[in-house]
Amino acid sequence: MRIIKILSIIALFIIALALGAQNQETVTFNYLIAKGSFHLSWLMGMIFVIGFIIAWLIFGSLHLKSRLQIRKLNKQLKQYENKSQGTKDNIG
Repeated sequence: MRIIKILSIIALFIIALALGAQNQETVTFNYLIAKGSFHLSWLMGMIFVIGFIIAWLIFGSLHLKSRLQIRKLNKQLKQYENKSQGTKDNIG
């Protein structure tokens, strides 16, 4: 399964290189502070990388939040189990 993932990433990279080689047109990109002229392939690549990083940050923070919540709930569960074991020992 891991090999399939690696091969698919390599295939996507090769496709991106092929598309980038075809798009050498210069475009003017107007952003908030200034504007600049860039090759279309370079601009598309940088926007893809920035979007990828933002997505990783968002989903990474959500994953971390859920992992911390799981840890907290497991600690509470152990405390409740210990309390229930204590009450069973007192009854029996």
